[in-house]
Amino acid sequence: MLRHESTGIEAEANERRSQSENRQVALFRLRVRLAVEFRTVRSSDAVPSELWRSRCCNGRVSVNPSHPDFPALLAEALDVLAMCNFEHSAAATSLSCTGSQLVKLLKDERSAFERLNRERVARGMPRLK
Repeated sequence: MLRHESTGIEAEANERRSQSENRQVALFRLRVRLAVEFRTVRSSDAVPSELWRSRCCNGRVSVNPSHPDFPALLAEALDVLAMCNFEHSAAATSLSCTGSQLVKLLKDERSAFERLNRERVARGMPRLK
């Protein structure tokens, strides 16, 4: 089990035979959990990161959910959504992608999509499908 000391967020993996492989899987899971559960406050005039710009072209976000860049992109998307009060179209505009591409990215990680819908419902907005 791996634990992020600052937040107390934990992740584990034990389905592989190799301890080092389990550690790698647990680290990836920890990064995803941090991306979903921990927010970084962004300035409203902040531009998308270099990583985001390298993965977003013509409004499309290109990343496989198992790629090492996925947690960082997921965190950035959720941080911008939080800044935009979980209004996905405003966040998509800020990130230079389409709303459907932003939602698709979140759907690749079920807990992120659930978090988006919980936040939207708490603000009186409809759930996204």
